[in-house]
Amino acid sequence: MRLSQLQPSQALIICISGAQGSGKSSLAAALQQRWAALGVQTDIVSLDDYYLEPAQRQDRAQLWHPLFAERGVPGTHDTSQLLTQLQGFKRGEPQSWRRYDKGLDRMGHTKPATSARLLILEGWCVGLQAQQDSDLVHSINLLEQQHDPDAVWRHQVNQQLKGDYQLIWQQSDSLIWLNAPDWQAVCRWRAWQEEPLQQRGQGKSPAELEHFMLYFERLTQESWRQLPQGADFILQLDQEHKLVSFTPDE
Repeated sequence: MRLSQLQPSQALIICISGAQGSGKSSLAAALQQRWAALGVQTDIVSLDDYYLEPAQRQDRAQLWHPLFAERGVPGTHDTSQLLTQLQGFKRGEPQSWRRYDKGLDRMGHTKPATSARLLILEGWCVGLQAQQDSDLVHSINLLEQQHDPDAVWRHQVNQQLKGDYQLIWQQSDSLIWLNAPDWQAVCRWRAWQEEPLQQRGQGKSPAELEHFMLYFERLTQESWRQLPQGADFILQLDQEHKLVSFTPDE
């Protein structure tokens, strides 16, 4: 059955996973529009909408490791609230999904509750399992080398990923993965995303963005090892962000 032909009779959650800039939000909006044409009301929520605000992340930075002050990795989201809402959605309870203003790095508005029975949850690390401890020993970039030489941060990220995040992934009825060709493409696409924020004076400088991306590199690389086997649908993208294949294609 094609995703665009899905007409749920009960609450369903479709997850979209993919690296930064891979087009998760655009795909979610296109699916929502397609399903609306079929009379299926759909809500969209992003894992990013459940970021902890700076003061909350600072608490974790002091408790666990200074790198948790930056948003992004497992351990910087309000997973308890998101999991509670997803479980409520599955029981048929209307939900008011959060929205996070990343430009201002603070909570935005909350959407009014709807009676939608289909939810699209998108996020850059959705569907990922924790790594083996042995995989965490060696640093993979300058951020880890300079700021996490003893692997304390990456072990805590991994520990967080083992917890509520797995319970969140388990709410999914289907997983779509947008497969970027390589890390260089991911960084280039993410820079494209930053341009509107930069025009409003809220974006990161090229140097800041290059540093920021290092927080995401480890689990993005891990997605290329895990998700070919874990995703139900794979959309393969080329260097120019064009779709080159879709699996399965029936």
